[in-house]
Amino acid sequence: MSAAALDALRAPLAPLAGDAWVVGGSVRDALADGPSAYDLDIAVRGDAAAAAGALARAHGATRFRLSRAFGAWRVQGGALPFQIDITPLQGATLAEDLGRRDLTVNALALPVERGEPVIDLHGGLDDLAARRLRLVGDAALSDDPVRLLRLARIAGQTGFAIDPATAAVARRDAALIWGSPGERLADELARVVSLPRPDEAFRLLDDLGVLGALVPELEACRGMDQSAYHHADVLGHVLEVVQRARETADDPEPVFRGRAGRVRDAMAAPLADEITCRGGLMLAALLHDMAKPATRGVTPEGRVTFMGHDRVGAEMAEALMRRLRTSARLRDFVVRGVRWHLPLGFMVHRTPLSLRQIDRYLRLTSPSEVEIIVLSVADRLATRGPRTSESAIARHLVLAREVMDAHFTLADRPPQRPLLPGDEVARILGRDPGPWLVPLLDALREGQTVGVLRTREQALRFVRNWSG
Repeated sequence: MSAAALDALRAPLAPLAGDAWVVGGSVRDALADGPSAYDLDIAVRGDAAAAAGALARAHGATRFRLSRAFGAWRVQGGALPFQIDITPLQGATLAEDLGRRDLTVNALALPVERGEPVIDLHGGLDDLAARRLRLVGDAALSDDPVRLLRLARIAGQTGFAIDPATAAVARRDAALIWGSPGERLADELARVVSLPRPDEAFRLLDDLGVLGALVPELEACRGMDQSAYHHADVLGHVLEVVQRARETADDPEPVFRGRAGRVRDAMAAPLADEITCRGGLMLAALLHDMAKPATRGVTPEGRVTFMGHDRVGAEMAEALMRRLRTSARLRDFVVRGVRWHLPLGFMVHRTPLSLRQIDRYLRLTSPSEVEIIVLSVADRLATRGPRTSESAIARHLVLAREVMDAHFTLADRPPQRPLLPGDEVARILGRDPGPWLVPLLDALREGQTVGVLRTREQALRFVRNWSG
């Protein structure tokens, strides 16, 4: 237990001296000598707005309301080293508040007065020492089903083991997951995919029965056999693709070599909903084959097929993301990954590729080129059935590396000024501008990109000969 870490939590909270307590994960992590930077949750007896105002004035910070229903306020900025959320006690007493929390290690309260001991009413300190996650009460998950996701996330974040009785309650209550609003589930899911090992968290959620309840299409993948090119059922394949995507995103060098740094930077770029492109990739990997049960077929020769699972899967992924009420940016990113995870694999059979073919593929997957290439690699590495040859995998990785290199080469070029503007193209052909012009302008852009159209005169001849 780190007294210094506890004092660091208390230090900026002097204006709250009195009936105020630091609660939740920040106390847990400080006691476990976890990270030194926290977002603090404060429970107060009385007016949270007044407490937030006092704290904001003392530190030159700002405050704003988080929840009218729960009376919660946030204070941040100024001289504060933390973001601080302040909420009135949930119940008449501190004991009642702590009794409503999810896990014993989260039901620890640190009084803001220096020197006061941590309050532990549910054996949280013993569980902390044992690195164990145990529910405060049998109804903790059913009272707030988003805690089913949080349980796996905290296990992944802390490395603590889930108590067997707690795991049994989670399996019992897993079907209740959609009893929480979609946006709260999405917020917790964003934290899951941001873990160092989201693949392990998804496997834990599957073991608890939560993954299939959250995404029923994935539950339908369980036990579904595939072709002889696969070594696992559909669900096993999906979970391995998440693992391979995580491995490739975190260490791109084995596949992408000299471009590894650029790939790593792309993975770390902010995407939406407080997750990076790496986190978005984890979601796309999880959902990429969700439509296989709906599209499964068997040919007269006995070959298993999943025709159109990419297109149907994109529709399913969009429906799920809308139900989760994610941002449009994150939704579009995930849907794009599901929709276009296959083409690079098909292109292996057409190698060597021209720059024109590569450019068309990159435009198809834009602006998620890097992530979809990585997803394709992960999908290929997770497909190792009795009919899979190592040479086929090697060819796929070589192509992925070539296409990634072409992407960054094209991206690093100076902005390309069109040889002919669209209005002039329409005037040359004697037509009013309209949708008909789009494929012609795309063809002009492509010709300029690959270097077959270099001058205005060449572009004029191309337009006059256009028959698209």
